Amino acid sequence: MLRILDITAPDINNGNGIRVTLWVAGCTHKCKGCHNSWTWNFNQGKSFIEHQDEILNKLSEWLERDYVDGITLSGGDPLDQDNDGLRLLLDIIKWVRRNYPTKTIWCYTGYVYEELKDLQKTVVDNCDVLVDGPYKEELRDIAHCPFRGSTNQRLIYLNNGKKEDK
Repeated sequence: MLRILDITAPDINNGNGIRVTLWVAGCTHKCKGCHNSWTWNFNQGKSFIEHQDEILNKLSEWLERDYVDGITLSGGDPLDQDNDGLRLLLDIIKWVRRNYPTKTIWCYTGYVYEELKDLQKTVVDNCDVLVDGPYKEELRDIAHCPFRGSTNQRLIYLNNGKKEDK
């Protein structure tokens, strides 16, 4: 089940330009020093199924604005969901693509791109940018790693299923 903790906008911290961030509940990585530890519990927030119209309407309010560059999926870990949750996340991504084709989609995950499986990979293949890898407190370097917390995390620009690391 996909649960949504919050929608924040305007956001300039979680991707290029001005964005709207969808905060997904749940993370099993539990990285030491995580600044989003409040998002780890899978049982908090609103059920996407029960609050779909409300959530999509709030996303629309922001994505309709010309100055908003796109949406960022964060949390928790958007890819740390069960298959039902991943399917719903994919539905949200397809909804954004259909209704806001010029907006970019970023996704943060503690998983490494090469280890993604099945639906996780499908979700990522429908995004524009993936920030991958667990946060490692001993590698923290926010001054030199834009949009990342530690040097092991990568910005991966996805282009029709092909990736380009930055």
